[in-house]
Amino acid sequence: MQVGFVGLGAVGAKLAGTLARNGVDLTVFDLDPVRIDLLVAKGAKAGTSPAQVMRDCDVVITSLPSPAASQAVLEQLLPEVGPGKIWLEMSTTDAEAIRVQAKAVQDRGGQAADTPVSGGCHRAATGNISIFAGCDRSTFETVLPLLTHMGRRVLHTGDVGSASVLKVMTNYLATIHLASLCEAMTTMAAHGIDLGTTYEAIKASSGTSFVHETESQLILSGNRDVDFTLDLVLKDIGLFQSLADAKNVPLELSPLLIDIVKDGQARYGDRAQSDRLIERLEEATGLSITAPGFPTELIDDEPEERGSEIGRAVSP
Repeated sequence: MQVGFVGLGAVGAKLAGTLARNGVDLTVFDLDPVRIDLLVAKGAKAGTSPAQVMRDCDVVITSLPSPAASQAVLEQLLPEVGPGKIWLEMSTTDAEAIRVQAKAVQDRGGQAADTPVSGGCHRAATGNISIFAGCDRSTFETVLPLLTHMGRRVLHTGDVGSASVLKVMTNYLATIHLASLCEAMTTMAAHGIDLGTTYEAIKASSGTSFVHETESQLILSGNRDVDFTLDLVLKDIGLFQSLADAKNVPLELSPLLIDIVKDGQARYGDRAQSDRLIERLEEATGLSITAPGFPTELIDDEPEERGSEIGRAVSP
C-alpha cells in the first residue's frame, strides 16, 4: 500500500515520521520544503503537490490547521480520486464539513474517513497516540493496519463525522482542565503550599487528569511550550460551542473559556503556547507558578508498540 501524507505541522510531521520509521511506503507534501526534506531524511519520498500525492498513492492522509485549509487541499485531491483511493482526514475539523467532503470523495468512487488524534505531540512522535475513526466498517478494516502504526489505541466511532464530534469534545475538556489547573495551582501558591507537593497531590487524587500529568509539568518548569498554540485552542473550543449551539444546549462554562483564551491571545499573541494561560494569573497575583525538578519538554516514556482497536466491553 502506497501512502501519502499532506500537512507536516506539529502533529502531522510526527505521525508521518512514525509511518516512515515503520517502513511504510510514504510520500509527503507540505508548503514548507524544509519540512518535506526532514521526512525524506527519515525515508519518505518527496511529493510535488497534493494532486500528485493522491495520483500516486492508495491512501492519502491530511493533517491541517483549519477546516478552510482542509477544504483547499481536498479541492486539489479530488480530481485524482477514483475507485481504490482512500482519504483520511486527521485534522481537528468541523463535523458537518467533513461529511460534505467525504461525500465528494465517495461520489468519485473513493472512500473517506475522519481520523483525528488525541494525546499530545509527544505521543504522536512515538506512535502511542489515540486515534478516532469515523467511517463505514469496511473502510475502517482496510485502514486499521495503517492506523495501528500511528496510534496505540484506535476507536471506530461510527459514521463519518462522529470522530470529529468526539475529538472536538475531548479538546474542549482538555482546555477546561488546563484553565482549572491554572486556577488551582495559583490558589495553592497563594496559600503557601509547595507547588511540587501540589502537583503530587493532584496526581494522586480524584482531581488528576491527562492534562495535569503532562501540561502541569511544563507550567511548573517554566518552559510552557506544549507545541499547541492558542489559535488552535480557540478553533477547537469554538467548534465545540458550535456543536452545542446547533442543538440549543445552554452551555455555561464554554463561553467563559472562550473569553479566557481570547484574553490570552490579546496578551501574548494569537499563536502563543496554550500553557501561557497561567501567566494571566501570575500577572494578577505577582506569584511565580514554578517549581524545581520538572521537565522542560514532554517525553513519552511508554515503549512504542503496534496499536490495536479498542472498544467498550459489553456484558453478555
